[in-house]
Amino acid sequence: MLRQEINTLLTPIHGFLHCQTPDSWIDAAIQPDNQSILLRDHANCELKASQTAMWLIRKYAVDAASGEQLLAWAKPYEDFVYRGVRDEIFHGRKNGLSAPLTPKAGFAHGQALIDKMVRLIKEEFHHFEQVIEIMDARGIPYQPLEAGRYAKGLMRAARTHEPATLVDKLIIGAYIEARSCERFAKVAPHLDDELQKFYISLLRSEARHYQDYLTLAETIAGGDIRDRIQTIGEREAELIQAPDSQFRFHSGTPA
Repeated sequence: MLRQEINTLLTPIHGFLHCQTPDSWIDAAIQPDNQSILLRDHANCELKASQTAMWLIRKYAVDAASGEQLLAWAKPYEDFVYRGVRDEIFHGRKNGLSAPLTPKAGFAHGQALIDKMVRLIKEEFHHFEQVIEIMDARGIPYQPLEAGRYAKGLMRAARTHEPATLVDKLIIGAYIEARSCERFAKVAPHLDDELQKFYISLLRSEARHYQDYLTLAETIAGGDIRDRIQTIGEREAELIQAPDSQFRFHSGTPA
Protein backbone atom coordinates (compact mmCIF):
# COMPACT_ATOMS: atom_id res chain seq x y z
CA MET A 1 0.00 0.00 0.00
CA LEU A 2 1.44 3.38 -0.96
CA ARG A 3 2.25 5.90 1.74
CA GLN A 4 -0.19 8.39 0.20
CA GLU A 5 -3.02 5.86 0.42
CA ILE A 6 -2.15 5.08 4.04
CA ASN A 7 -2.25 8.77 4.90
CA THR A 8 -5.60 9.11 3.11
CA LEU A 9 -7.04 6.25 5.18
CA LEU A 10 -5.60 7.47 8.48
CA THR A 11 -6.45 11.17 8.23
CA PRO A 12 -10.18 10.78 9.07
CA ILE A 13 -9.34 8.17 11.72
CA HIS A 14 -6.94 10.55 13.46
CA GLY A 15 -9.67 13.18 13.34
CA PHE A 16 -12.18 10.74 14.85
CA LEU A 17 -10.00 9.40 17.68
CA HIS A 18 -9.38 11.71 20.63
CA CYS A 19 -5.76 10.66 21.10
CA GLN A 20 -3.06 8.70 19.35
CA THR A 21 -1.54 5.54 20.72
CA PRO A 22 1.15 6.43 23.29
CA ASP A 23 4.73 5.66 22.34
CA SER A 24 5.04 3.58 25.52
CA TRP A 25 2.51 1.09 24.12
CA ILE A 26 4.54 0.81 20.89
CA ASP A 27 7.69 0.22 22.95
CA ALA A 28 5.93 -2.60 24.80
CA ALA A 29 4.43 -4.11 21.64
CA ILE A 30 7.79 -4.59 19.96
CA GLN A 31 9.40 -6.34 22.93
CA PRO A 32 10.15 -10.01 22.07
CA ASP A 33 8.29 -11.23 25.14
CA ASN A 34 5.12 -9.50 23.95
CA GLN A 35 5.16 -10.71 20.34
CA SER A 36 3.17 -13.85 21.05
CA ILE A 37 0.72 -11.88 23.21
CA LEU A 38 0.26 -9.36 20.41
CA LEU A 39 -0.57 -12.09 17.89
CA ARG A 40 -2.77 -14.09 20.24
CA ASP A 41 -4.75 -11.05 21.29
CA HIS A 42 -5.00 -9.88 17.69
CA ALA A 43 -6.63 -13.22 16.87
CA ASN A 44 -8.97 -12.78 19.83
CA CYS A 45 -9.89 -9.29 18.66
CA GLU A 46 -10.81 -10.56 15.20
CA LEU A 47 -13.06 -13.24 16.68
CA LYS A 48 -14.65 -10.83 19.16
CA ALA A 49 -15.37 -8.36 16.36
CA SER A 50 -17.17 -11.06 14.39
CA GLN A 51 -19.09 -12.19 17.48
CA THR A 52 -20.19 -8.63 18.25
CA ALA A 53 -21.44 -8.13 14.70
CA MET A 54 -23.30 -11.45 14.86
CA TRP A 55 -24.88 -10.50 18.16
CA LEU A 56 -26.14 -7.23 16.67
CA ILE A 57 -27.67 -9.03 13.69
CA ARG A 58 -29.28 -11.74 15.82
CA LYS A 59 -30.69 -9.33 18.40
CA TYR A 60 -32.03 -6.65 16.08
CA ALA A 61 -32.25 -7.74 12.48
CA VAL A 62 -33.11 -11.39 11.74
CA ASP A 63 -35.57 -14.15 12.54
CA ALA A 64 -34.73 -17.20 14.67
CA ALA A 65 -33.81 -19.46 11.73
CA SER A 66 -31.33 -16.91 10.40
CA GLY A 67 -29.91 -16.54 13.88
CA GLU A 68 -29.17 -20.26 13.90
CA GLN A 69 -27.37 -19.91 10.55
CA LEU A 70 -25.12 -17.29 12.10
CA LEU A 71 -24.33 -19.52 15.08
CA ALA A 72 -23.43 -22.38 12.71
CA TRP A 73 -21.11 -20.05 10.76
CA ALA A 74 -19.29 -19.09 13.96
CA LYS A 75 -19.07 -22.58 15.46
CA PRO A 76 -15.74 -23.77 13.93
CA TYR A 77 -14.01 -20.58 15.07
CA GLU A 78 -15.50 -20.77 18.55
CA ASP A 79 -14.62 -24.48 18.73
CA PHE A 80 -11.02 -23.55 17.96
CA VAL A 81 -10.80 -20.86 20.64
CA TYR A 82 -13.02 -22.17 23.42
CA ARG A 83 -12.99 -25.95 22.95
CA GLY A 84 -9.45 -26.61 21.76
CA VAL A 85 -10.41 -28.09 18.35
CA ARG A 86 -7.22 -27.81 16.30
CA ASP A 87 -7.58 -30.34 13.47
CA GLU A 88 -7.29 -28.36 10.22
CA ILE A 89 -10.66 -26.78 10.91
CA PHE A 90 -10.29 -23.86 8.49
CA HIS A 91 -8.85 -25.67 5.49
CA GLY A 92 -11.29 -26.32 2.67
CA ARG A 93 -14.09 -24.39 4.33
CA LYS A 94 -16.09 -21.71 2.61
CA ASN A 95 -16.07 -18.58 4.72
CA GLY A 96 -19.71 -17.61 4.38
CA LEU A 97 -23.34 -18.39 5.04
CA SER A 98 -25.18 -21.35 3.59
CA ALA A 99 -28.23 -19.22 2.68
CA PRO A 100 -29.33 -15.56 2.74
CA LEU A 101 -30.48 -14.16 6.07
CA THR A 102 -34.14 -13.19 6.50
CA PRO A 103 -34.81 -9.78 8.09
CA LYS A 104 -37.45 -9.83 10.80
CA ALA A 105 -40.41 -7.49 10.72
CA GLY A 106 -40.52 -4.30 12.72
CA PHE A 107 -36.99 -2.98 12.24
CA ALA A 108 -36.70 -0.63 9.29
CA HIS A 109 -32.90 -0.77 9.17
CA GLY A 110 -32.59 -4.55 9.37
CA GLN A 111 -31.31 -5.15 5.85
CA ALA A 112 -28.74 -2.36 6.11
CA LEU A 113 -27.48 -3.82 9.38
CA ILE A 114 -27.32 -7.32 7.87
CA ASP A 115 -25.50 -6.20 4.73
CA LYS A 116 -22.76 -4.26 6.50
CA MET A 117 -22.27 -6.68 9.39
CA VAL A 118 -22.18 -9.85 7.26
CA ARG A 119 -19.37 -8.37 5.16
CA LEU A 120 -17.54 -7.35 8.34
CA ILE A 121 -17.95 -10.84 9.85
CA LYS A 122 -16.59 -12.52 6.75
CA GLU A 123 -13.52 -10.28 6.75
CA GLU A 124 -12.91 -10.67 10.49
CA PHE A 125 -13.07 -14.48 10.23
CA HIS A 126 -10.60 -14.34 7.34
CA HIS A 127 -8.26 -12.12 9.36
CA PHE A 128 -8.53 -14.53 12.28
CA GLU A 129 -7.46 -17.39 10.00
CA GLN A 130 -4.54 -15.32 8.71
CA VAL A 131 -3.28 -14.58 12.22
CA ILE A 132 -3.52 -18.25 13.20
CA GLU A 133 -1.58 -19.24 10.06
CA ILE A 134 1.17 -16.75 10.94
CA MET A 135 1.32 -18.11 14.48
CA ASP A 136 1.50 -21.70 13.21
CA ALA A 137 4.36 -20.82 10.87
CA ARG A 138 6.25 -19.25 13.79
CA GLY A 139 5.62 -22.13 16.16
CA ILE A 140 3.42 -20.03 18.44
CA PRO A 141 0.59 -22.18 19.82
CA TYR A 142 -2.77 -20.55 20.27
CA GLN A 143 -3.62 -20.20 23.96
CA PRO A 144 -6.51 -18.26 25.49
CA LEU A 145 -5.80 -14.88 27.02
CA GLU A 146 -7.67 -13.11 29.77
CA ALA A 147 -9.60 -10.22 28.23
CA GLY A 148 -8.32 -6.70 28.80
CA ARG A 149 -10.38 -3.87 30.23
CA TYR A 150 -10.79 -1.89 26.99
CA ALA A 151 -13.99 -3.27 25.48
CA LYS A 152 -15.76 -3.65 28.82
CA GLY A 153 -14.77 -0.13 29.74
CA LEU A 154 -16.28 1.20 26.54
CA MET A 155 -19.49 -0.81 26.93
CA ARG A 156 -20.07 0.84 30.31
CA ALA A 157 -20.63 4.08 28.42
CA ALA A 158 -23.60 2.69 26.49
CA ARG A 159 -27.07 3.86 27.45
CA THR A 160 -29.55 1.23 28.65
CA HIS A 161 -32.72 2.06 26.68
CA GLU A 162 -33.47 1.40 23.03
CA PRO A 163 -32.75 2.55 20.41
CA ALA A 164 -30.06 4.47 22.31
CA THR A 165 -28.34 1.22 23.34
CA LEU A 166 -27.99 0.09 19.74
CA VAL A 167 -26.77 3.51 18.61
CA ASP A 168 -24.15 3.64 21.36
CA LYS A 169 -22.93 0.09 20.68
CA LEU A 170 -22.49 0.97 17.02
CA ILE A 171 -20.49 4.06 17.99
CA ILE A 172 -18.39 1.91 20.31
CA GLY A 173 -17.81 -0.50 17.43
CA ALA A 174 -16.63 2.42 15.32
CA TYR A 175 -14.10 3.45 17.95
CA ILE A 176 -12.76 -0.09 18.37
CA GLU A 177 -12.27 -0.48 14.62
CA ALA A 178 -10.72 2.98 14.27
CA ARG A 179 -8.29 2.29 17.12
CA SER A 180 -7.36 -1.06 15.57
CA CYS A 181 -6.58 0.66 12.28
CA GLU A 182 -4.51 3.33 14.00
CA ARG A 183 -2.53 0.74 15.96
CA PHE A 184 -1.83 -1.42 12.93
CA ALA A 185 -0.34 1.61 11.22
CA LYS A 186 1.61 2.68 14.32
CA VAL A 187 3.20 -0.64 15.17
CA ALA A 188 3.77 -2.00 11.64
CA PRO A 189 7.03 -0.09 10.89
CA HIS A 190 8.63 -1.63 13.99
CA LEU A 191 7.85 -5.27 13.11
CA ASP A 192 9.48 -7.78 10.77
CA ASP A 193 8.66 -7.69 7.06
CA GLU A 194 5.94 -10.34 7.19
CA LEU A 195 4.01 -8.75 10.04
CA GLN A 196 4.56 -5.27 8.64
CA LYS A 197 3.02 -6.22 5.29
CA PHE A 198 0.18 -8.09 6.98
CA TYR A 199 -0.77 -5.23 9.31
CA ILE A 200 -0.61 -2.67 6.51
CA SER A 201 -2.84 -4.92 4.40
CA LEU A 202 -5.53 -4.74 7.09
CA LEU A 203 -5.84 -0.96 7.04
CA ARG A 204 -8.41 -0.73 4.23
CA SER A 205 -10.90 -3.08 5.81
CA GLU A 206 -10.49 -1.69 9.34
CA ALA A 207 -10.98 1.86 8.06
CA ARG A 208 -14.15 0.82 6.24
CA HIS A 209 -15.45 -1.06 9.29
CA TYR A 210 -15.31 2.05 11.45
CA GLN A 211 -17.16 4.03 8.79
CA ASP A 212 -19.81 1.31 8.42
CA TYR A 213 -20.48 1.31 12.16
CA LEU A 214 -20.72 5.08 12.25
CA THR A 215 -23.02 5.26 9.21
CA LEU A 216 -25.38 2.72 10.78
CA ALA A 217 -25.40 4.63 14.08
CA GLU A 218 -26.29 7.89 12.34
CA THR A 219 -28.99 6.25 10.21
CA ILE A 220 -30.65 4.39 13.07
CA ALA A 221 -30.52 7.40 15.41
CA GLY A 222 -32.25 9.53 12.80
CA GLY A 223 -30.72 12.67 14.25
CA ASP A 224 -27.58 14.35 15.51
CA ILE A 225 -25.32 11.94 17.42
CA ARG A 226 -22.29 14.20 17.80
CA ASP A 227 -22.75 14.39 21.56
CA ARG A 228 -22.66 10.59 21.88
CA ILE A 229 -19.65 10.35 19.58
CA GLN A 230 -17.91 12.92 21.78
CA THR A 231 -18.81 11.23 25.06
CA ILE A 232 -17.78 7.76 23.94
CA GLY A 233 -14.65 9.12 22.26
CA GLU A 234 -13.56 10.78 25.49
CA ARG A 235 -14.05 7.50 27.33
CA GLU A 236 -12.06 5.63 24.68
CA ALA A 237 -9.16 8.07 25.00
CA GLU A 238 -9.19 7.72 28.79
CA LEU A 239 -8.81 3.95 28.48
CA ILE A 240 -6.00 4.27 25.94
CA GLN A 241 -4.05 6.81 27.99
CA ALA A 242 -4.59 5.33 31.47
CA PRO A 243 -2.00 2.98 33.05
CA ASP A 244 -2.76 -0.67 32.34
CA SER A 245 -1.28 -3.67 34.11
CA GLN A 246 -1.98 -6.04 31.17
CA PHE A 247 -0.46 -5.76 27.71
CA ARG A 248 -3.11 -6.33 25.07
CA PHE A 249 -3.78 -5.09 21.54
CA HIS A 250 -6.08 -2.35 22.91
CA SER A 251 -4.45 -1.85 26.30
CA GLY A 252 -3.52 1.50 27.80
CA THR A 253 -0.09 2.80 28.75
CA PRO A 254 2.02 0.01 30.31
CA ALA A 255 1.98 0.31 34.09
